[in-house]
Amino acid sequence: MMENHTTADAMEAAALPRCAELRADGLDHAVPVPEAIAKKQKQLSPAEWAYQRVILYLKAFEESLDAEHEAAMGFTGVAGGLMRIEGIGFHAPDIVTFSGTDENGLRTQSIQHVSQLNVVLRAIPRAPDQPEPQRIGFRLARALEESENADDVAAPDT
Repeated sequence: MMENHTTADAMEAAALPRCAELRADGLDHAVPVPEAIAKKQKQLSPAEWAYQRVILYLKAFEESLDAEHEAAMGFTGVAGGLMRIEGIGFHAPDIVTFSGTDENGLRTQSIQHVSQLNVVLRAIPRAPDQPEPQRIGFRLARALEESENADDVAAPDT
C-alpha cells in the first residue's frame, strides 16, 4: 500500500536534519545531526529528538572550552541561577530532563516540556577539587554514536 505524503511532510523531512550557524566573529560552527540519527528522526518522539539534539549542542559547546571550564545550564524565571550539567534525559513523548548541582552544590533537576524547552549553556570554572573538567556532552554524544538503536539511547552508566 502506498503512503500519501503531503507537501508539509516533505518540507519537515527536508528541514529537520539540517542546521546552520553564522557568527559575527567568523567562527561559524553548525551542529550537524549525524546521519544515523537523522535517518531515524521520523521514529523519534519530540522528547527523544530534542534530547539528542541538545546533546549535540552541548558537545559542540564543550569543544570550545579550555581545561579550566565546563558547561553549566542557565535558568530564567523563578528558579534562576545555574546548574552544573551532570545528566540529560527524556521521557517520551514530550519531557526532557536535566540534572546536576547548582551554585551551592545542591542537587538540582529541571523537567521541561519540549514546547517550553529553553537551554542556555554557560562556561563556568571547573570545581577546584576536580583535576579535569567534566565533559558530559562528549560522553552522551559518544553513546548516541555507538548505539545501534539511536532512537532508544539511555544515559550511560556513571
